[in-house]
Amino acid sequence: MRFSIFYEHQLPRPWDDGAEARIVHEALEQVQLADKLGFSTVWEVEHHFLEEYSHSSAPEVFLSACAATTQNIRIGHGIVPVLPGYNHPARVAERIGTLDIISNGRVEFGTGETSSDMELGGFEIARADKRAMWEEAVPEIAKMMAQSPYEGHTGKFFSMPARNVVPKSVSGLIKRLYAIASSVVSMLQVRDPSRGDSTARNRSEPIYPRGLLTDRGC
Repeated sequence: MRFSIFYEHQLPRPWDDGAEARIVHEALEQVQLADKLGFSTVWEVEHHFLEEYSHSSAPEVFLSACAATTQNIRIGHGIVPVLPGYNHPARVAERIGTLDIISNGRVEFGTGETSSDMELGGFEIARADKRAMWEEAVPEIAKMMAQSPYEGHTGKFFSMPARNVVPKSVSGLIKRLYAIASSVVSMLQVRDPSRGDSTARNRSEPIYPRGLLTDRGC
């Protein structure tokens, strides 16, 4: 059995001076302790504009600090909203590659769509488009991490020419991509492109863009 820790940086009002700084620094101290105690993974969400509920809008920065101050605990994005209007796929691939280097190959990369109207509206993303955006972005991000150079893409929600997206991860690519689902509907509709179908998946089961990932180990 493995135990992990999960952070959203919740900060209910009333706020005093230094409250945000305190919650982040206390979390970093907890992660260092968890590493010494043998915890498996630290997971960090990405949310925007959700004051009180989550002050974790730049998880790649927090997780980099975790990676730099620990030795063994795995470093998990749970999740990166990969909708192009949120995070450009190339920037996601660059961030994951850099974090994997800093952590010496400890990254766990969770992907998702996000769900709150506050966030979708803040980035002017139509709710009706979010699943199609996710399905377009995930395979392209995997290609960016695996191909040198990336072949480029022309799609409905983003396009870019051929470029070498660097840095690459320590192993050359991320061998596990996770889709996080918070509803039965989402779990039923998570696509497995390696099989070309849609099936009910365990929310912690990896997903694999066709022909890009080299193993199925957890």
